[in-house]
Amino acid sequence: MIDPWLLLAFLPAALALNMTPGADMMFCLGQGLRAGPVPAIAASAGIALGSLVHAAAAALGVSALVAAAPWLFDVIRWIGVAYLMWLALGALRMGPMRAKGRPMGPARAFREGLVVNLTNPKVILFVLAFLPQFADPARALLPQFMVMGVILGFGGFFINGAVGVFAGGLGRRMAASPRFARGLGLICAGLFTALAVRLAILERS
Repeated sequence: MIDPWLLLAFLPAALALNMTPGADMMFCLGQGLRAGPVPAIAASAGIALGSLVHAAAAALGVSALVAAAPWLFDVIRWIGVAYLMWLALGALRMGPMRAKGRPMGPARAFREGLVVNLTNPKVILFVLAFLPQFADPARALLPQFMVMGVILGFGGFFINGAVGVFAGGLGRRMAASPRFARGLGLICAGLFTALAVRLAILERS
Protein backbone atom coordinates (compact mmCIF):
# COMPACT_ATOMS: atom_id res chain seq x y z
CA MET A 1 0.00 0.00 0.00
CA ILE A 2 2.87 2.37 0.77
CA ASP A 3 6.60 2.07 0.11
CA PRO A 4 8.35 1.14 3.41
CA TRP A 5 11.33 3.39 2.65
CA LEU A 6 9.10 6.37 1.93
CA LEU A 7 7.18 5.64 5.12
CA LEU A 8 10.45 5.49 7.07
CA ALA A 9 11.41 8.91 5.71
CA PHE A 10 7.94 10.26 6.51
CA LEU A 11 8.07 9.37 10.22
CA PRO A 12 10.68 11.98 11.30
CA ALA A 13 8.99 14.54 9.05
CA ALA A 14 5.66 13.90 10.76
CA LEU A 15 7.34 14.13 14.16
CA ALA A 16 8.92 17.46 13.26
CA LEU A 17 5.57 18.81 12.08
CA ASN A 18 3.80 17.69 15.24
CA MET A 19 6.51 19.22 17.42
CA THR A 20 6.37 22.60 15.68
CA PRO A 21 4.13 24.99 17.65
CA GLY A 22 1.15 26.26 15.68
CA ALA A 23 -2.51 27.11 16.09
CA ASP A 24 -3.39 23.50 16.98
CA MET A 25 -0.82 23.23 19.75
CA MET A 26 -1.64 26.70 21.06
CA PHE A 27 -5.32 25.78 21.27
CA CYS A 28 -4.58 22.63 23.29
CA LEU A 29 -2.21 24.59 25.52
CA GLY A 30 -4.94 27.15 26.14
CA GLN A 31 -7.47 24.48 27.09
CA GLY A 32 -4.99 22.82 29.42
CA LEU A 33 -4.12 26.08 31.16
CA ARG A 34 -7.66 27.37 31.53
CA ALA A 35 -9.92 24.31 31.68
CA GLY A 36 -7.74 21.35 32.63
CA PRO A 37 -6.50 18.14 30.99
CA VAL A 38 -9.83 16.63 29.85
CA PRO A 39 -10.81 19.49 27.48
CA ALA A 40 -7.20 19.60 26.25
CA ILE A 41 -7.32 15.90 25.31
CA ALA A 42 -10.73 16.38 23.66
CA ALA A 43 -9.38 19.31 21.64
CA SER A 44 -6.39 17.21 20.58
CA ALA A 45 -8.75 14.43 19.41
CA GLY A 46 -10.68 16.92 17.27
CA ILE A 47 -7.44 18.17 15.75
CA ALA A 48 -6.36 14.59 14.98
CA LEU A 49 -9.64 13.94 13.17
CA GLY A 50 -9.01 17.09 11.13
CA SER A 51 -5.70 15.62 9.95
CA LEU A 52 -7.53 12.63 8.47
CA VAL A 53 -9.99 14.91 6.67
CA HIS A 54 -7.12 16.95 5.23
CA ALA A 55 -5.33 13.79 4.07
CA ALA A 56 -8.42 12.42 2.33
CA ALA A 57 -9.15 15.73 0.61
CA ALA A 58 -5.53 16.08 -0.53
CA ALA A 59 -5.50 12.53 -1.90
CA LEU A 60 -8.62 13.13 -3.98
CA GLY A 61 -7.31 16.45 -5.29
CA VAL A 62 -3.81 15.20 -6.11
CA SER A 63 -5.25 12.05 -7.72
CA ALA A 64 -7.30 14.21 -10.07
CA LEU A 65 -4.26 16.31 -10.95
CA VAL A 66 -2.07 13.30 -11.64
CA ALA A 67 -4.76 11.74 -13.82
CA ALA A 68 -5.02 14.96 -15.85
CA ALA A 69 -1.29 15.68 -16.09
CA PRO A 70 1.20 13.20 -14.51
CA TRP A 71 4.06 15.72 -14.66
CA LEU A 72 2.22 17.86 -12.10
CA PHE A 73 3.11 15.28 -9.45
CA ASP A 74 6.79 16.20 -9.78
CA VAL A 75 5.92 19.89 -9.63
CA ILE A 76 4.03 19.32 -6.38
CA ARG A 77 6.97 17.38 -4.98
CA TRP A 78 9.41 20.21 -5.73
CA ILE A 79 7.05 22.73 -4.18
CA GLY A 80 7.09 20.52 -1.11
CA VAL A 81 10.90 20.61 -0.99
CA ALA A 82 10.79 24.41 -1.05
CA TYR A 83 8.09 24.39 1.62
CA LEU A 84 10.24 22.21 3.88
CA MET A 85 13.01 24.81 3.66
CA TRP A 86 10.51 27.55 4.47
CA LEU A 87 9.41 25.56 7.52
CA ALA A 88 13.04 25.16 8.57
CA LEU A 89 13.58 28.92 8.45
CA GLY A 90 10.38 29.47 10.40
CA ALA A 91 11.49 26.96 13.04
CA LEU A 92 14.73 28.91 13.54
CA ARG A 93 12.64 31.97 14.40
CA MET A 94 10.43 30.03 16.80
CA GLY A 95 9.56 31.94 19.96
CA PRO A 96 7.85 31.02 23.24
CA MET A 97 4.38 29.53 22.91
CA ARG A 98 1.31 31.65 23.59
CA ALA A 99 -1.91 29.93 24.62
CA LYS A 100 -5.08 30.56 22.60
CA GLY A 101 -8.75 29.82 23.13
CA ARG A 102 -11.24 30.36 25.94
CA PRO A 103 -12.02 27.53 28.39
CA MET A 104 -14.81 25.14 27.37
CA GLY A 105 -16.20 21.65 28.06
CA PRO A 106 -14.80 18.50 26.41
CA ALA A 107 -17.50 18.17 23.73
CA ARG A 108 -17.16 21.77 22.62
CA ALA A 109 -13.36 21.58 22.86
CA PHE A 110 -13.46 18.60 20.46
CA ARG A 111 -15.61 20.49 17.95
CA GLU A 112 -13.55 23.66 18.24
CA GLY A 113 -10.33 21.69 17.84
CA LEU A 114 -11.69 20.11 14.66
CA VAL A 115 -12.67 23.54 13.30
CA VAL A 116 -9.32 25.07 14.26
CA ASN A 117 -7.51 22.35 12.31
CA LEU A 118 -9.80 22.30 9.27
CA THR A 119 -9.68 26.09 8.84
CA ASN A 120 -5.93 26.43 9.39
CA PRO A 121 -4.45 27.46 6.00
CA LYS A 122 -0.97 26.37 7.08
CA VAL A 123 -2.20 22.81 7.64
CA ILE A 124 -3.97 22.79 4.28
CA LEU A 125 -0.84 24.00 2.49
CA PHE A 126 1.40 21.61 4.40
CA VAL A 127 -0.69 18.55 3.56
CA LEU A 128 -1.03 19.48 -0.12
CA ALA A 129 2.67 20.23 -0.56
CA PHE A 130 4.10 17.66 1.82
CA LEU A 131 2.28 14.33 1.61
CA PRO A 132 2.79 13.84 -2.17
CA GLN A 133 6.56 13.74 -1.60
CA PHE A 134 6.16 10.49 0.29
CA ALA A 135 3.63 8.85 -2.02
CA ASP A 136 4.29 6.54 -4.95
CA PRO A 137 2.22 7.84 -7.92
CA ALA A 138 2.24 4.33 -9.41
CA ARG A 139 0.09 3.13 -6.52
CA ALA A 140 -3.35 4.21 -5.33
CA LEU A 141 -2.90 7.58 -3.64
CA LEU A 142 -5.87 7.55 -1.27
CA PRO A 143 -4.67 4.59 0.88
CA GLN A 144 -1.15 6.05 1.01
CA PHE A 145 -2.39 9.48 2.05
CA MET A 146 -4.71 7.98 4.66
CA VAL A 147 -1.84 6.00 6.22
CA MET A 148 0.18 9.21 6.46
CA GLY A 149 -2.86 11.07 7.76
CA VAL A 150 -3.28 8.48 10.52
CA ILE A 151 0.40 8.87 11.46
CA LEU A 152 0.09 12.65 11.55
CA GLY A 153 -3.14 12.50 13.52
CA PHE A 154 -1.90 9.85 15.96
CA GLY A 155 1.35 11.69 16.65
CA GLY A 156 -0.39 15.04 16.90
CA PHE A 157 -2.98 13.62 19.31
CA PHE A 158 -0.31 12.55 21.78
CA ILE A 159 1.96 15.57 21.40
CA ASN A 160 -0.78 18.21 21.48
CA GLY A 161 -2.58 16.29 24.20
CA ALA A 162 0.59 16.12 26.30
CA VAL A 163 1.07 19.87 25.88
CA GLY A 164 -2.45 20.42 27.18
CA VAL A 165 -2.24 17.89 30.02
CA PHE A 166 1.07 19.24 31.28
CA ALA A 167 0.18 22.88 30.62
CA GLY A 168 0.55 23.72 34.32
CA GLY A 169 3.78 23.69 36.28
CA LEU A 170 6.76 22.55 34.21
CA GLY A 171 4.77 22.66 30.97
CA ARG A 172 3.91 26.32 31.47
CA ARG A 173 7.52 27.23 32.24
CA MET A 174 8.79 25.31 29.19
CA ALA A 175 6.21 26.94 26.91
CA ALA A 176 7.28 30.40 28.02
CA SER A 177 11.04 29.68 27.92
CA PRO A 178 12.98 31.34 25.07
CA ARG A 179 15.80 28.80 25.59
CA PHE A 180 13.43 25.85 25.21
CA ALA A 181 11.87 27.47 22.11
CA ARG A 182 15.31 27.95 20.52
CA GLY A 183 16.30 24.34 21.21
CA LEU A 184 13.05 22.97 19.82
CA GLY A 185 13.38 25.28 16.82
CA LEU A 186 16.89 24.01 16.06
CA ILE A 187 15.76 20.37 16.24
CA CYS A 188 12.79 20.97 13.93
CA ALA A 189 14.84 23.09 11.51
CA GLY A 190 17.47 20.35 11.29
CA LEU A 191 14.85 17.69 10.54
CA PHE A 192 13.09 19.80 7.91
CA THR A 193 16.39 20.73 6.22
CA ALA A 194 17.66 17.13 6.14
CA LEU A 195 14.38 15.97 4.61
CA ALA A 196 14.41 18.73 2.00
CA VAL A 197 17.98 17.88 0.96
CA ARG A 198 17.21 14.16 0.83
CA LEU A 199 14.13 14.67 -1.31
CA ALA A 200 15.91 17.08 -3.62
CA ILE A 201 18.73 14.58 -4.20
CA LEU A 202 16.21 11.77 -4.64
CA GLU A 203 14.34 13.74 -7.30
CA ARG A 204 17.55 14.67 -9.07
CA SER A 205 18.49 11.01 -9.35
